[in-house]
Amino acid sequence: MQLFLDNDDFPSNPSQQTAFNELLATQLSRRTVLKTGVVGSTMAFFGLNCAAQAVAQTTDTKSLATMSFKGVEASTGDKIIVPEGYSYQVISRWGDPLFANSPKWKGDATEDSAAQALQVGDNHDGMTFFPIDGKADEGLLVRNHEYINPAYIFPKGVEVAGEGWNADWVKKSQRAQGVSVVHIRLDNGKKWQSVLDSRYNRSINAHDTEMVIVGPAAGEDLMKTHADPTGTVVYGTFGNCGNGFTPWNTYLTCEENVTDYFGTTKEGVKADMHMQRYGVSSKASDGDYRWELFDKRFDVVEEPNEWNRHGWIVEIDPFDPQSKPKKLTALGHFKHENAAFAVSNDGHVVIYMGDDQRSEYIYKFVSKNKYDANNQAANRDLLNEGTLYVAQFLDGATKGDLKGEGKWIALTLDTVGVDGKKLAEHFKTQGELLVKTRQAADLVGATPMDRPEWVAVHPQTKEVYVTLTNNSDRGSDKERKGMGGVKHPGVDDANPRVKNPYGQIVRWNEQDTDAAALSFTWDVYLLVGNPSIHPEGNLMAGTANMTSKNLFNSPDGLAFDKDGRIWIQTDGNFSNTGAYEGMGNNQMLVAVPQTGSTEGEIRRFMVGPSGCEITGITFTPDQKFVFVNIQHPGEYGKHPRAPKEVNPQDQPLAFSQWPMGDNEDTENSGGRPRAATVVIWRDDGGIVGA
Repeated sequence: MQLFLDNDDFPSNPSQQTAFNELLATQLSRRTVLKTGVVGSTMAFFGLNCAAQAVAQTTDTKSLATMSFKGVEASTGDKIIVPEGYSYQVISRWGDPLFANSPKWKGDATEDSAAQALQVGDNHDGMTFFPIDGKADEGLLVRNHEYINPAYIFPKGVEVAGEGWNADWVKKSQRAQGVSVVHIRLDNGKKWQSVLDSRYNRSINAHDTEMVIVGPAAGEDLMKTHADPTGTVVYGTFGNCGNGFTPWNTYLTCEENVTDYFGTTKEGVKADMHMQRYGVSSKASDGDYRWELFDKRFDVVEEPNEWNRHGWIVEIDPFDPQSKPKKLTALGHFKHENAAFAVSNDGHVVIYMGDDQRSEYIYKFVSKNKYDANNQAANRDLLNEGTLYVAQFLDGATKGDLKGEGKWIALTLDTVGVDGKKLAEHFKTQGELLVKTRQAADLVGATPMDRPEWVAVHPQTKEVYVTLTNNSDRGSDKERKGMGGVKHPGVDDANPRVKNPYGQIVRWNEQDTDAAALSFTWDVYLLVGNPSIHPEGNLMAGTANMTSKNLFNSPDGLAFDKDGRIWIQTDGNFSNTGAYEGMGNNQMLVAVPQTGSTEGEIRRFMVGPSGCEITGITFTPDQKFVFVNIQHPGEYGKHPRAPKEVNPQDQPLAFSQWPMGDNEDTENSGGRPRAATVVIWRDDGGIVGA
């Protein structure tokens, strides 16, 4: 099992719908029979190379991506590891100047909220490089700042909700989260620098930034507050996880664990069913925040609707600093991980999304109007209107295929749910339905998944891939009760894991390769694991593309480059012991999921420092530079090597000093670990990864 827990490990879904892992067990059993004629063998499936299997039907083999770099070894050190022939630079760390008048980072966390408003935010996550005038050496780096680590962002003596806690520390926390826009430039072809006097630089944070609510839920009663009786204006974005972008040069930031920030100072409050379904506390908020003590917006008694106004995808125009970001209610209200863009065969915009909590769902949005490549200004409101769908995965046994089948179910008032009633009998308006997206998805029989993370679309085949990061427990009587009755399989021949500590990557092909199709076929691209060590059996033996050279767990970030290489980032257990032996720190890997010269091989491209997550990925247009984020280096509580007797506020560098000392970074002032962006390039000037 994982050696740590987070709130996403606890489900809030009472659905009785068949869970994905049951379908997976059925699929694995059928594949075993079809491929070997032997019932009960796990070896046959795990030995199959999915890249040589289903993808071959759709891949254009005329131009196959390649990988020439030598994979790096696992590492438990406190610095970045990249392949031979590659170099990197650490840029734009938490606390670095955002503007020409920004104060220099002190290193002891004594900066107040006013200083943080002028500095780069914390815990970098999703990210996009927007080139200026098509340049590969100058652009806007737009980046999420997901959350804060209280032990590092507050100085010694300040305890959340305790000694020294005040309104300004709350405000500092709020200003360290959200989105930053940073103008960067490659100087003399050697070093990336922030252009601090640029008009584009901007902090879009949880405290200061006014946003507009658009789409069907705008103006709904559930969106109205004392401060905003119209239900159309909201301040702030936070819990920003993955991201997306559009061809009309806007950035999509995804609000994920927003429920952690809400609570109340009142006693005896009972959460209603809507709050329970989303996991909103009727007591104090998460111990890392406690914003409700000094900001009544976050008290669910003072402002019972404020939390409904967060948990959306937000569209930002990085090239217009005066523009107001838009909360896109047509794309649903849940714990958004990222947003993957596609265009249907007839020109409608499609956005794929995952709800990152155990036993939640996968969604897609299809725009009402069509994309116009010749008039980008006309596309600015495309994400305001459309239809939201939720995925139902089926096993496809009727056709005897190796692939499963699936369908997309529209979340509209006219849709008939599994109870035989139209959703209009449960929701008064489409706006209310979208505020309660999870409940609507429950009613139509969506398939519970193992924590859907990032979604990515293959640029040539149009296959869609999703990381399902892990599932801490399934199959036990206690688990079934805790899930509110959701069915989970126990141990069986094809799925002999009660716990899924490793995760998997699933993919699907839309019917007729049309992103707006209502049906699809699916299979498992990769069931992640360790071929030599497992607490409940040697699951992965015989697997061609999982070896001791590329072990990893908990796939999270996911992206394709233009050539079709898939980049896999991890956010998992980095203990390097037991079931995780040989995996080392979190990492980034590269694969080519198609037939050809690489035959589905997976290579480790990068390893991060102690305690970090590798996340966020974006490329320059010529693919000669890749930007990656290092989130929460040195994070306590998630690693057995962290010294338990140490209070991180007293000794913040006891577990990690990164980025100080890594690649000549000497500006950490001896203070504390810092989230940062790393830019990587080939020494010979070639395409990264190729």
